[in-house]
Amino acid sequence: MSANIELKKEVVADITAKINASKSVVLVSFAGLTVAEDTAIRNEFRKANVEYKVYKNTLIRKAFAGIGVTAFDNDLNGPTAVAFGTEETDASKQVVEAAKKYADKVQVKSGYIAGEYVDANGVKAYAAIPSKPELYSMLAGTLSNFTRGLAVAIKAVADKKAEAQA
Repeated sequence: MSANIELKKEVVADITAKINASKSVVLVSFAGLTVAEDTAIRNEFRKANVEYKVYKNTLIRKAFAGIGVTAFDNDLNGPTAVAFGTEETDASKQVVEAAKKYADKVQVKSGYIAGEYVDANGVKAYAAIPSKPELYSMLAGTLSNFTRGLAVAIKAVADKKAEAQA
């Protein structure tokens, strides 16, 4: 076999490994971006712990076919980048933000989130969901308010009993 075929097999294996290791994978169309804009997007993604990489469509298709997913065949045309996220919402959020910032140049194609194919609207819906740390802080705030209210009510009852006994 030629070295080129072996190299492509390695790239497909690398993409497959990244898909399996990621909780969210989002396909992005990036036609028309300047080098400076692409670099800015990569830096924003890197800060959010999202890997953003450009691959050939045939290699992405083979990687997905290797794990038994063929739903992306229609989405893999034109320039395609892939965003790999460690959480279900982080890649979606980054891609949707980039699509808002560069509206005419960046579009969401589809995603593979939590082992399921998701169309562009589904990716946008995932982007609207708060991340786990945000959900945990919201829960902590709610529990804190409940606990504080309970403490105030118990103290009020104790104060009332103390007044009644005095």
